[in-house]
Amino acid sequence: MMKKPVLVGIAIVIVILGVIVYSSFNLASHRVEACVTYKGLTACRTASGSSEEFARRTAISNACAQIISGMTDTIACEQAPPTKVTQLK
Repeated sequence: MMKKPVLVGIAIVIVILGVIVYSSFNLASHRVEACVTYKGLTACRTASGSSEEFARRTAISNACAQIISGMTDTIACEQAPPTKVTQLK
C-alpha cells in the first residue's frame, strides 16, 4: 500500500492536469482566419482564442511570420490591415 504523502502528491498532480485540460478546452471560444498581403506576398492562417480580437491578432501574427523575416518587417506586416478576416466560430 502507498504512503499517504505519495497519494496526496498523485491527487494534486491529477487535479492540476484536470484544470489545465479543462481551461484549454474553454479558451478557444473564438476561431478566426486572417489573410495578409505584405510586399507582394500573401498568407492566410487560422487561430483560436478567448476573444475574437485575440484570435484575429494571433492569426495575423502567424500569417506574417509565414511570409516575413526580420523584426522591422514583422512589425510593419502586423500593423498593416489584413486583406481578409473570417470568423469561423
